[in-house]
Amino acid sequence: MPTTLKAIATQKPPAGIRLCSPGGHGMVKPDSPAISVMTDFRTVSASTISSDVSLPQASAAMVARGVRLLFVTAGGGQLVGLITARDTLGERPLQILQSSGGTYADLRVSDLMCTVADFDTVTLGDVMHARVADVLATLKRFGRQHLLVSDEDPEDGSTRIRGVFSATQIGRQLGVPVHGFEVARTFAEIEAALAH
Repeated sequence: MPTTLKAIATQKPPAGIRLCSPGGHGMVKPDSPAISVMTDFRTVSASTISSDVSLPQASAAMVARGVRLLFVTAGGGQLVGLITARDTLGERPLQILQSSGGTYADLRVSDLMCTVADFDTVTLGDVMHARVADVLATLKRFGRQHLLVSDEDPEDGSTRIRGVFSATQIGRQLGVPVHGFEVARTFAEIEAALAH
C-alpha cells in the first residue's frame, strides 16, 4: 500500500522573531533539573576513538572536537572504555613511560583508557528526579570530571550509555569560570562561585 504524504502546515513568523540560542532556558542554578546539564546522545553524537590510536592523536581528536572525553569503541561499535584529557595530558603517561621506556607517541589509548568494567553510571530514571547540585555531589564523591548516564534501549531492552555529565560544562552553564581539568580545583571553583 503506498504511503500517503501529508504536508505540514506552515505559518509566517511574527515580527521581531529571534534565533534560539544554546541553553535558552535561562541561567542554570544548583537546584535546576539535572537533565538540563546532561549531554544527551540522542541529540549530540558521542565522540569515539579506537583503542589502537596513539595518545597524541587522541589528544588532537579531543581538541578538534571540543571535548575532554572520548568513548573507546571496538568492532561493531561496541563500547570498551573511555579516555579523558586528564588521562592523556596528566601524570599517568609519564609514569608509564618511566617504568616501560619509549616515547609519548608510542603510547596508545589502550594503555590509559578506563575500561567498561570500571565505569560508574547513573540511570536516566534517577537523573530525571535529580538536581544539578546532586550531579555535582556525585562527581565530587567519585573524584571524576564525568558521569555517565545509562538507560534501556527501547528496541531490544539492552542497557546503553544515553548521555554524560561534565563538571567543566556544568561550571560553564552555572556561569562559573572553570579552568584546567584537575578535579579538586574544578569543584573548588564551582563551590566558591556558588557560595557568593
